[in-house]
Amino acid sequence: MQRIRLRYTKRGRLRFTSHRDFQRAFERALRRAEVPMAYSAGFTPHPKVSYANAAPTGTGSEAEYLEIALTRPRDPERLRALLDESMPTGLDIVEAVEARTSGLADRLTASVWELRLDGVTSEEARRAVEIFDAAGTVEVQRRTKNGVRTFDARSAVVSLEAAEAPVLQADRPAGRPCAILRLVVRHVTPAVRPDDVLSGLRAVADLAPPVPAAVTRLAQGLFDEETGTVTDPLAPDREAAATEPHPAGAAAVATAPA
Repeated sequence: MQRIRLRYTKRGRLRFTSHRDFQRAFERALRRAEVPMAYSAGFTPHPKVSYANAAPTGTGSEAEYLEIALTRPRDPERLRALLDESMPTGLDIVEAVEARTSGLADRLTASVWELRLDGVTSEEARRAVEIFDAAGTVEVQRRTKNGVRTFDARSAVVSLEAAEAPVLQADRPAGRPCAILRLVVRHVTPAVRPDDVLSGLRAVADLAPPVPAAVTRLAQGLFDEETGTVTDPLAPDREAAATEPHPAGAAAVATAPA
């Protein structure tokens, strides 16, 4: 059985796609591309697809990950292209590698988010960030299926920085200020999401954008404590592939048409 790991995006209006909507679209793409999927056992077999830490509905993302299991080997890049052709524009399959290491989900320990605040000046955003950073705890509330839950949104935040949006940004409203927040947050329990951080900024610094923030996940992966960066979770698989010897005839099998 071959395992392939994929990175995909949620862009534009497709950021409003729910995780269940994406699952349905992806399974249709698997059938259209005639991918030789492995299936689970039991009364209702389903394709072996493992999703990892999906972004909330309404947020864009450049770094969503999943893993599929195949019954026959396929070239990862050829497979990626076939799947991407079968997906709606905005749900793009942008990278594929053969899984040569274990624990993809264990390498998704932090995310980098961009929060665009239309109608907020960079000075207002910086002042709010300074207050948030100085706070020991920032309690916020979130409604769950078990009722309202209160938790600290500050402890999971590694860094929060404010900047002004580029002047030439295509979708920036003309004549209005626009601030950008760059957020690095650890994946903890309960999960701290960008909207929780915005709630915290409202609570401690009275920062309330006049319109909902546009939120995009830029990256997710293992948090490097030494450099303070979020690393590429597919890098270990690429490195293993580069150093692993290939038996005779493997190339011919790997490039067989999907």
